[in-house]
Parts: sequence; structure tokens; C-alpha cells
Amino acid sequence: MSAGSIFRRPPAYGPFRAIIIFCLLILLIATASRIGLGLWQGERVAAVDGWPHLLLQGLRVDIATLCWLFGIATLGTALFSGDHFVGRLWRPILRLWLTLGLWIILFLEVSTPAFIEEYGIRPNRLYVEYLIYPKEVLSMLWAGRKLELIFAVGLTIATLWGGWQLSGKLTQHLRFPRWYWRPVLALVVVILTFLGARSTLGHRPINPAMVAFADDPLVNSLVINSSYSLVFAIKQMGSEEDAAKVYGKLTKAEIIATIRQESGRPAAAFSSEELPSLSFNQASYTGKPKNLVILLQESLGARFVGSLGGLPLTPNIDALSKEGWYFDNLYATGTRSVRGIEAVTTGFTPTPARAVVKLGKSQTGFFTLADLLKKYGYTTQFIYGGESHFDNMRSFFLGNGFSDIIDQKDYQSPAFVGSWGVSDEDLMRKANSEFERLHAEGKPFFSLVFSSTNHDPFEFPDDRIELYEQPKQTRNNAAKYADYAIGEFFKLAKNADYWKDTIFIVVADHDSRVGGADLVPVSRFRIPGLILGDNVAPKRDQRVVSQIDLPPTLLSLIGISDHYPMLGRDLTQVSEDWPGRAMMQYDKNFALMEGKDVVILQPEKPAEGFQYDSKSEQLNRHAPAAEALEKKALSWALWGSLAYEQGLYRLSK
Repeated sequence: MSAGSIFRRPPAYGPFRAIIIFCLLILLIATASRIGLGLWQGERVAAVDGWPHLLLQGLRVDIATLCWLFGIATLGTALFSGDHFVGRLWRPILRLWLTLGLWIILFLEVSTPAFIEEYGIRPNRLYVEYLIYPKEVLSMLWAGRKLELIFAVGLTIATLWGGWQLSGKLTQHLRFPRWYWRPVLALVVVILTFLGARSTLGHRPINPAMVAFADDPLVNSLVINSSYSLVFAIKQMGSEEDAAKVYGKLTKAEIIATIRQESGRPAAAFSSEELPSLSFNQASYTGKPKNLVILLQESLGARFVGSLGGLPLTPNIDALSKEGWYFDNLYATGTRSVRGIEAVTTGFTPTPARAVVKLGKSQTGFFTLADLLKKYGYTTQFIYGGESHFDNMRSFFLGNGFSDIIDQKDYQSPAFVGSWGVSDEDLMRKANSEFERLHAEGKPFFSLVFSSTNHDPFEFPDDRIELYEQPKQTRNNAAKYADYAIGEFFKLAKNADYWKDTIFIVVADHDSRVGGADLVPVSRFRIPGLILGDNVAPKRDQRVVSQIDLPPTLLSLIGISDHYPMLGRDLTQVSEDWPGRAMMQYDKNFALMEGKDVVILQPEKPAEGFQYDSKSEQLNRHAPAAEALEKKALSWALWGSLAYEQGLYRLSK
């Protein structure tokens, strides 16, 4: 062997070597994740013959993602790389870019199974919204998911260290193009990045709707990768106020005419051109106005309620259901607490945007029950066991008629404190003491009491219930404990002086882990609703009812006749033969159900009609439903965006 061969210089590589290898590594991660998720959900993928589409279109989305992720880095490498001052500055920037890109992709894919298990779809804007509250989220994860949290920290450290080391090796021993080739190379990079990111020569670039192919939202979400899903959701949050961009358009006059007609009110009830939904509503009860208490239950879907055909977890609600007005077919408007709060306190219709509790233009001057009842001298309260700033609740309530906010800091010596605050029994005892105080002072009151125990990590006191299953901290056991707290509250309330002057409703905000193979899993929107009071006649209501029907009904029961902008039905004055109507927002899909007929609106796709079979809990295709209900559904969906954007949902000044 010659001396020259011993000291031969290492081979030189092109400037894009590091980017190409990181791209291949990310493609491997995304594809492996997609295959793993597909195998996990194998029955649902096979049911729509989804594997070819999943893999081929998934690769297409992954390539588009890489173009967005590393396109600028590739352009910078074409222009700035080299063995000179600018090149030496660019090298650590490129290494950091590649390392962070790898970590983001890997971290999101690894966290996807847990998110799917909870929400039935790949990470979307809910992923971002929870990150706004790191204290609560970290506390929840540490209490219920220690191993996952430790693994995430370890994965982050390992990926960042490994990515930095790998990028360092791959950016050594490079050869660089001469200066006169760089503009040509940069132009080629720009063209390829543009074409790859768009992934089509059509009018619109690739998007989730373009690669969706099945009736199953989860399977459709598996086609895209979690980074693309998350970034697309964040992008939509910037222009989310306009549902017309999602579902299609109607004129303002068409929207108003339809929603007025569908509200069931006579045309003469609507007297304002400025505020199109404002109408006068005569209460069915005409005596002295009563107090109103809404006991909003976290994540208590019908499948956890024995008297609604669910698991035998709610003996107290089941017993109380025989004493009041009980809804057999009540449906939530959405899948998050803020959506439930929106429905039961404002009567606002759901939209593809975030709930108004979190939107900027609704923080003041937006109609709520508290806003109206304050005019009648009511003390208006929000009572919560956790920190009221979560999900922007405190700001929204204080800006829209709620005068008193009671949260975790206001509890003296609570029996139990968990990740989400004090226990439900502490919450209910506090509520009872507040009602007794206000009644003794001779003040009418409206109170929204919001529970939190029935939330991951499902912490509650020992020795309160006979556990349904082992271990203790499970969803089913927490639901049973929440029912226990409700039972304890009504034992106190029935013996209190305020009982005879108060209307109560026990209602869930939404079901937990809403998901399924249908475009909208209707059965997972079904929730319990029970109205109780001294003069409330016991009955089982079979009609299809929406959460937005509850506020007008409650105002009627407590004896408040007035103008307000809510479009839900006053169920005390609607025929028992009315088949009912419910609307449900499931991510970007909007469903309108009238009786058994269902129409579903999807982004950039035609409406689809179904009939809902409540026994099998399945949607069966039924084209006539789409024809009959499409305009109604579109009007309801567009009304929320129109009213929010133009400030139409308020009382007259």
C-alpha cells in the first residue's frame, strides 16, 4: 500500500446530502407510523379497502410535508453553503433546522396513538389548544400518564442529540457548486419545492379533503401525517370565523329566512332587522321568577348512564330521572367542554370554528343567560372546582354577564384535590352553601356549576363508591363518582329552603372519547339531560333534542318572558309529536338530524344523506335526506359564522 493511499482525503459529497438523508429518515418514520396505525385500526381500514390509498396518498402527503419543512433550508443550502464565512454560518443553522424537523415529525407521530384513543382522529387544533395551559396539562399527564411523559422527555433528548450528531457528520466533507451555478440550482430547488408542496397542477394545492376517500374520519386522517394535520388545523384557525369557506355559500337573506323558519317561531316574533335572530318569547310559567341552576357534567355521555341504556354507573341519576323531565334523545353540539358551555349558556349554534368561549369578538357583548338574567336582578355565578382561566372561561364569563366566579382558590379545606382541582363533592357542597346564602339574602340567582372529576387522570376520594372495576382511576369509576356527587347534592338541595324556588338541570357537556367509523358518530353525541324542580312533572321525553333547546326551555320554566337571540326551541311549548332536531359539529363535519334523517356537510365535498338507526347506532345512506335537509343544514352552519363575525348575537342596546 502506498503512502499516498494512507493519507488519501475522504470522499467529497454534494451539499444536499444531509437534507436528502434526513428526508429519507422522515419518510421512513412517517410510513412506519402510518402502517402501524393502520394495523392498529385494521378492521376500519379493511372495511373501506383502504390500504392502497393509505400508502400511496400517504406518501404523496409526506413528500408535500417535506417540501414545506425543508424547502427553504434546501434553497439556503443552494445559495449559502461553502467553505467561506457565510457557509460556516449557514452550517449550524442547517443542522438545527434538520434536527428540529426530525424531532417534530417523530414526536407528533409517537404521540398520535394516545390522541386517537382520546379523540378518534389524528392531532388537530385540540392538540394546540391544550398546550396553552401547560400547568393543567402537565399535572394531568404526571398524575395519569407518568410513563408516557417520561418516555416523551427521553425521546426528545435522544432525538435532539442524535439529530444534531447525525447532521454534524452529514455536513462534513462536502463539495460545493461554483458561484455561477448557484442561481440555476436555486431556481431548480424553488420549482421542485413549489411543485412538491402543491402536489397537484390543479387550482388548489393538496389538502386533507383532496386525499380523503372514506366515510370514516379516522381512516381519512391516517392518510395524512400528524405534522401536516396539525399545521393545517393551525392554518384554518386563522380564518375559522367563515364557515362559507368550509361548506359553501348562501345569501344572508336566505340564511336568515331559513333559520327563522326552522326556529319554530312565528314571523311576527322577529322584530329587528339589525339583529335577525332576536325574537320575543313568552314563558310558559307566569309566577314569580325562579332561580336557575345548571349542573354541567364533564364527559358524561349516555353510554355511562344506566337509565339511557348505558353502563350501570349512575344509580343517583337513574333514580332522579323518575322525579323530573328526562330526555331520552338529547344530543350535544360538539366534543369539547367549551362547545357544551357555548350551547347551554348562550344557545349558540355550533360552527367549524372554535367555540365562542375562546374567540376574540365574543369576549364582551355576546348574549348569555347571565347577560339576560342580570337585567332582572339575578346574581349570576360560575362555580368551578379548578382554575377558571382554563379554556378562557373566566374572561368570557366576566365579559358577558357573570358577576361572581368561584374557583379552586375559594375552597376552604377541601376533602380532595386532584389535577383538575377540588373533587366534585367539594364543588357540590360549595354550590349548596352559595345557594343557601343567596336565598337567605333574598336574591334570585343563576348558577352554572361545572364538574371536573370525570376527566383524565380520573382522580377522586377513596371510600365513596363501590368501584365498578380495577384499578381505581378509570373513566367508568370516575363517572360513577360524579354520579355519587350529584346524588349528595340533591340530598342537600331537597332539604334546603331554596329548593321550592329553583329549577335545576343536570346535563353533560359532551361524551368522552368521541369517535367512530361514521362521518359523524351520532351515538357518541347522545348525553343525559334531566330537569328537576318542586313543580316539574316527571316525564320521559322521546323527542330528538339539541343542547341549544335547553336555554330557551329553562327561561320558560323559570318565568322569564323577553327578547333574546337564541333560536333553540322552548320545549314546554312544542308538540310532543314534533320529531325533533339536533345539530352536531365533529371536527370539520357538521350534521343536522331531524327525527331519523341526517345530512352531513363536509369541507369541499357534497352533502351526504343518511338515516340514523338508534338500535344499531349506525348511519345508513339515504340520499333523500340530503336533498331535503341540505339547505337547512347549510343555513344553520353559516348562521353561527355570520352572527359571530357581524356581531349579531346580542341583546338590543
